[in-house]
Amino acid sequence: MTFMKRTEIAVVGAGPAGLSAAVSAGSLGARVTVIDRNDRCGGQLIKQTHAFFGSEKQYASVRGLDIAGILAAEVNKLANVEVLTGATALGYYPDDGVLALEKDERFLKLKPDRIIVATGASERTLAFPNNDLPGIYGAGAVQTLMNVHGVIPGHRVLMVGAGNIGLIVSYQLMQAGVKVEAIIDAAPRIGGYLVHAAKVRRMGVPILTSHTIKAAHGEDWVRGATIRQLDRNWHPVPGTEQELEVDVICIAVGLSPLAELLWQAGCEMKFVPELGGHVPVRDEMLETAVKGLYVAGDVAGVEEASSAMVEGRLAGLSAARSLGYGSADLEVQVKDALAQLNSLRSGPAGEKIRQGLSQLVS
Repeated sequence: MTFMKRTEIAVVGAGPAGLSAAVSAGSLGARVTVIDRNDRCGGQLIKQTHAFFGSEKQYASVRGLDIAGILAAEVNKLANVEVLTGATALGYYPDDGVLALEKDERFLKLKPDRIIVATGASERTLAFPNNDLPGIYGAGAVQTLMNVHGVIPGHRVLMVGAGNIGLIVSYQLMQAGVKVEAIIDAAPRIGGYLVHAAKVRRMGVPILTSHTIKAAHGEDWVRGATIRQLDRNWHPVPGTEQELEVDVICIAVGLSPLAELLWQAGCEMKFVPELGGHVPVRDEMLETAVKGLYVAGDVAGVEEASSAMVEGRLAGLSAARSLGYGSADLEVQVKDALAQLNSLRSGPAGEKIRQGLSQLVS
């Protein structure tokens, strides 16, 4: 049996961006339905035990999993916001303006007036011999095992990727008593914040830039890995191979936006490497080329969770305002969100994001 529901704003994804969008739109009075395929809200936040940077407005010094609880509690206070967990968005049909969902083995049609897509991103992987052996994980999977389920993935780890995720997960592994043999990265420089790199280096972990993995070894599971050096043209340097005895290889080489719904909706998409892949063209208020469809978070371009939350607030304000909702300080809230995003993207650390966004915002 098929059920049809109506709502004013559908938010697809209950991570940092989606929850923030629901709070801002719901606080203005809009009827909001949040959809997430997981059985709890929070997205990537629920497995992040490290404290956030940024300002007080971006929950500085608060752990990610605690931020998830704060945002979920704010959503639960709003009687006009409904949350559907365990619900998968199967597709969007723009001709009818219908989102097709599956929940509890039932097919559900949701007809919203506005849609905010906050589906996040998926982990990238690498191609190398034996990359399908048990014991090879994405960094997000390792975080889920340790920080959500309390299970260590193994005892000796090679971390591939020296961005923030690779550095943070390495530190969390060491906190759990796991030995990190090395962190390698194909780039000539460490991609993450140096404060994270300094923490793992002080604990004796080498960070080898201009290095990559050549192969994993083992039969039933990972028993070792071969790494090698790259030259300035990213070509392997003969004779630089090193053998590492590890039982886990953790891949932290970036994320790709989960943009399938945007493609299906007919959004104008561009491939922007600085933002993680194919992302939608949108205006400053995060409305895409498809009128009434907004984006926020990693699906709009891979950044930190702080930026995702601010984008979520902005998208929620924009969608609610387009339906006629407002408040005395609505414009102040919009200007504040835009100012926060500019601040988060300022300086050398935000240069790549600024370059990417310059190709997109219409």
